[in-house]
Order: sequence, then C-alpha cells, then structure tokens
Amino acid sequence: MSKWVLVDTVSMFRMRYVVEAPDDHPEWALDTVTTNEAKEFSQEHLGETIVSHRVVTEEEAIAVCDVDNDYLKSWSTEQKKMSLFTSMEEQGYDTVEHSKYYYDTDRNK
Repeated sequence: MSKWVLVDTVSMFRMRYVVEAPDDHPEWALDTVTTNEAKEFSQEHLGETIVSHRVVTEEEAIAVCDVDNDYLKSWSTEQKKMSLFTSMEEQGYDTVEHSKYYYDTDRNK
C-alpha cells in the first residue's frame, strides 16, 4: 500500500543586482532593489527547506492542484497525476522499504 503526501517547501535563492547610485548615497541602491526596479544580475539556488507535510487523499491533492494551478482545471485527473504527482515507480522503488534507509526515526523524534 502507499499514500500520497503533500510536502510544502520554501525555496531560497541568493540574488545579486548591480545598481548605480550617487557617490554620497550608495544606500539608494537598496531602495531600487526593494521596489523591484533593479535588473537581476545573477542568482544562485540555495536549496529547499521542508516546512510541512501531510497525508492527503488523491481527491484532496487534486483539489489543491486546482487551486494552485487553476490554469490546469480543464485537465483530467490522469493528466494531472502523470504531470504533477511523483509516483513510487518514478522514484525507483515499488515498496515502502525506502523509509528504513532514508529516514532516521531516532534522530527526528
């Protein structure tokens, strides 16, 4: 048996901007960035942090999908599952033995 788990994460990026500012007010560059008026110079993805998870039914997941991705409401349930859900088969295993090797229950109590 298996369950669907909805995992919420926060993705972080380090962003850089190069902004011209007056000699006597270099801090004005910060205002330009804060007001989203600066051109992006570069970015680096720093990773994702899991903030929560919960077991959901397929129906609950589809309902969340329809809210988060309202432009895909016309898709069938099967299209959504094939494109947006990650199955155990896609992860390379077909049993729940995965948790024995990848989740240290004593450390996470």
